[in-house]
Amino acid sequence: MLTSIVGINWGDEGKGRMVDLLAESQDIVVRYQGGNNAGHTVINDKGKFVLNLLPSAILREDKVNVMGNGMVVNIEHLCGEIAKLREGGIFISPANLKISDKAVVCCPFDVMQDCLEEDRLADKKFGSTRRGISPVYADKYMKKAIRMGDILHPEYLRSRLETIVEWKNLTIEKAYGAKPYTVEELLDWFKKFGEPLKDYVCDTGYYLNNALKEGKRVMLEAQLGALRDIDFGIYPYTTSSNTITAYGPVGAGIPNRKIDNAIGVMKAYSTCVGEGPFTAEMFGIEAETLRKAGGEYGAATGRPRRVGGFDVVASRYGCMVQAADEIALTKLDILDFMEEIPVCVAYSVNGKRVDEFPSGEALNIAKPIIEYLPGWNCSTANCRKYEDLPAQAREYIEYIEKAVDCKVKYISVGAERDAIIVK
Repeated sequence: MLTSIVGINWGDEGKGRMVDLLAESQDIVVRYQGGNNAGHTVINDKGKFVLNLLPSAILREDKVNVMGNGMVVNIEHLCGEIAKLREGGIFISPANLKISDKAVVCCPFDVMQDCLEEDRLADKKFGSTRRGISPVYADKYMKKAIRMGDILHPEYLRSRLETIVEWKNLTIEKAYGAKPYTVEELLDWFKKFGEPLKDYVCDTGYYLNNALKEGKRVMLEAQLGALRDIDFGIYPYTTSSNTITAYGPVGAGIPNRKIDNAIGVMKAYSTCVGEGPFTAEMFGIEAETLRKAGGEYGAATGRPRRVGGFDVVASRYGCMVQAADEIALTKLDILDFMEEIPVCVAYSVNGKRVDEFPSGEALNIAKPIIEYLPGWNCSTANCRKYEDLPAQAREYIEYIEKAVDCKVKYISVGAERDAIIVK
């Protein structure tokens, strides 16, 4: 059985919370793309944990976690993340964490190049997290990247670095005027942060195929959401990888397998971190009140998230490109204080109503068409059955189901594991 947990919108939908919850019924959880440029926040009985690279099931000792070949791995960050989790009482070993030998390493020069380019762009910047993600994916597709498996072969690693560092320095030194890197300082970096990870590196494709043959249940975990996908998102304000369900088996290392169930995660309202068009965005006191109520600050960067009412156009599109079979709706409880709930039901582009998600300049100039639904103005935090919810809350959920043409199965009314309703 192969299941995917994917984001419907701009990311930050609460996927980590849902993976942590649903992993209880899984054997293996796989991250299939992205790097440490976003975070999944999970709260359990041991505390609050922010995960940037590790799959969200790492907090469950009896689950195997896989970092797939579609990922880009900053090994320095990964070593720090593992150390921090161990300090919090989380068990991590090669028995419950496996890293694909084909995953690409995000090197210090990638981080530097990312920062230099964002600085050069100034007010035209893309809103990069400055974690090196765009440069390292460019390296991958130019076939000038280091892969995790190279760490196992020191002489080969040196020969690859000799070629790559010379090439990278042409950009860093000649184009940006920054200090060039040396092969020796990169080798020292790999020795310090690569050596501790050697035992975790393996061919995860064979591991996963064998597990599926044995009847194991495997869940694929996406980073970010459909609207940040490099092909189908709000280009160029996207990430540099494919965040969609269809890429899941490829990025996990099992391209021969098909997804059995795609669970799309979206909030009961809209949020967005970073630059780019965000049609449903709210401003002023109304926005700040919602932001504070939802604690809307980026898990990886701490940046305040832009907020808005539920966006029907964007969410319907996200459900379509993610091939969502069912929805997990998070943070319904954050709307408890509202007497009326804003919903972006359509866009206006040059005065014309638009119901399909546009791209390019049409999206840049789109204006929201807002309608208001009645709020319930009472707490849902202790609700554990669908029938426990106020009538207006149930009506809001059923409105969303009809609007995005996908059933809502999970409803989150709090950050804790048990603060969930299964519809």
